[in-house]
Amino acid sequence: MAGMLNRSRLSLTALALVTTVGGAVGQSPAASTPPDQLLLKDYRPSSIYKIPQTPVDRARFPIIDVHSHAYVQTREAVTAWVKTMDAVGIEKTIVMVGGTGQRLDDALALFKVYPARFEVWSGLDLSGADQPGFTARVIAELERGVALGVRGVGELSDKGRGLRGSGGMHVDDPRMDAIFEKLADLGLPVNIHVGEDQWMYEPMDGSNDGLMNAFKWKIAKDPAVLGHDEVIATLARAVKKHPRTTFIACHFANTTSDLSMLATMLDASPNLYADIAARFGETSPIPRTMRKFYERYQDRLLYGTDMGTDAEMYRSTFRILETEDEHFYLETLRLYHWPYHGFGLPDGILRKVYRDNALKVLKR
Repeated sequence: MAGMLNRSRLSLTALALVTTVGGAVGQSPAASTPPDQLLLKDYRPSSIYKIPQTPVDRARFPIIDVHSHAYVQTREAVTAWVKTMDAVGIEKTIVMVGGTGQRLDDALALFKVYPARFEVWSGLDLSGADQPGFTARVIAELERGVALGVRGVGELSDKGRGLRGSGGMHVDDPRMDAIFEKLADLGLPVNIHVGEDQWMYEPMDGSNDGLMNAFKWKIAKDPAVLGHDEVIATLARAVKKHPRTTFIACHFANTTSDLSMLATMLDASPNLYADIAARFGETSPIPRTMRKFYERYQDRLLYGTDMGTDAEMYRSTFRILETEDEHFYLETLRLYHWPYHGFGLPDGILRKVYRDNALKVLKR
């Protein structure tokens, strides 16, 4: 359940200056701290540019959010989430449980009260990969989940030490082959998180322009941990090896510092999609590059959030995707010192990213 939810919470805890779309509305003592004593974590600039500000209360078109998690635990909270979805224009949310067994059963029971608004995806229990019967056990749980209403698998995660719970097995490991083929047979897409963005691998010093967020999510330099390019390559190989299986590389495959890596993967494998979840902070600083990327891969990108259930969180993402606003700050996405910039995506691309591409992946 990694992503920007926990990062946002961390940043909000350290908040030194509360701002709105239009600028500052309150200050803390940190606002008067001399610059040579100001800590980086307390730096909260507020734009003074007199330029257009375009809050977006509701998405221009209906949305399927393909990357969310079981953030709530009660029926009342689920109902409140649906009300928020109604208010901002989210038609359906994919809840990735990332687990199996009782954890999966509890999530299915919780969200079944709104079957048209939520779709639950399971995880994979990859423990005991070297034990007899491993593949049969994993497949049996997949089939049980499908019978209960599971429509996909995710979020699987490998940050370099191997898929979570697998004891070091990467996505291109031969022991995963039969499982990925079974996903194709069952018509289940799979969402996979590999690595982190490049800032998390760079030196944690004053040369790292993503230091505020990178330090929290830094990847250890360890011979047992695959480097950034190495772990991304495991996904590229797995996707190419299983052309019948639909893969979603979440977070732009963690290649936002070098989107040519994801472009190469998408060009090589028609069965690969990428979700944009929890990478608005990393992509908004380069709006012209991103608009070109969305234009080129408009049929392969999927809207996702991975940042909780708050209405303003959703609205922040709409502003980035839909408007041409420049140099603004968003407290719901305050992860770096960078200002944000809108992409101004045209309607045709928005419709695909918001909903149409997801319908293809979900086979609806």
